[in-house]
Amino acid sequence: MKKQNTFIVAAAVTAAMIAAFWLLLAAPGYTGNEINMTRGVTSQSEINYQLHMIILWICVVIGIIVFSAMFVSIVLHRKSKNHEAAQFTHSTKAEIVWTIIPVLILVVMAVPATTALINMEVAPETEMTVKITGFQWRWKYQYVEDDIQFISSLDAASNAARRLASGTVPATVDNYLLDVDKPLVLPAETKIKFLITADDVIHSWWVPALGWKRDAIPGFVNQAWTNIDEPGTYRGQCAELCGKDHGYMPIVVEVVEPEAYAAWVTSRDAEQ
Repeated sequence: MKKQNTFIVAAAVTAAMIAAFWLLLAAPGYTGNEINMTRGVTSQSEINYQLHMIILWICVVIGIIVFSAMFVSIVLHRKSKNHEAAQFTHSTKAEIVWTIIPVLILVVMAVPATTALINMEVAPETEMTVKITGFQWRWKYQYVEDDIQFISSLDAASNAARRLASGTVPATVDNYLLDVDKPLVLPAETKIKFLITADDVIHSWWVPALGWKRDAIPGFVNQAWTNIDEPGTYRGQCAELCGKDHGYMPIVVEVVEPEAYAAWVTSRDAEQ
């Protein structure tokens, strides 16, 4: 009876410790300090998020099982309780079990991961194409079908505030180092192909809300595609160390309704 009570106490303490641990991890998510993966605003980002959650919960279950077994063993089988360790050197059944179970877990994880990769790499029939060229330290955008092109640079306010003895406090600048003079304007609910390259060194075009990033490599064209569900402004940065001003190479994507995009194209044509 005493041994049974000790086991119950040990199990209860273990469960309480694990619950407190996961509550500590989850608390920031309920107080506005989100620590989970960004959901994004594209079908690919949603697939990535769901894959992330599947893998996360698999790891959570494995962690609970392993740590529960470990804590219970420590409490019930410690030396101070005069526990005698089992003496054995080999178990074929145990080796089969601990080989088959991880393989099955990996297969369960691999199926949705492969689906996500295929969806990311195999582009559907797209409706428009944008060529992106990175160079130190700007982005050049070319709308292939609409014959529009421009260079996007760090906005003037951030560019001034970043300089030594500028007299401007960076905290007073909205979207400091994350704003540009000319954003990439795209229509919502439109399948868009990107052709990404570079003129000098390797850069990387990354907007987290889109759910992917692509390296911009001189002499090589990388492809990507997206279909953005929600109009809005989405920010990113160069994600490949490319020189002294790497940190001053932001990306801003302004997503508008298709009608507003058509009006923007017309206004650009008028300017040219």
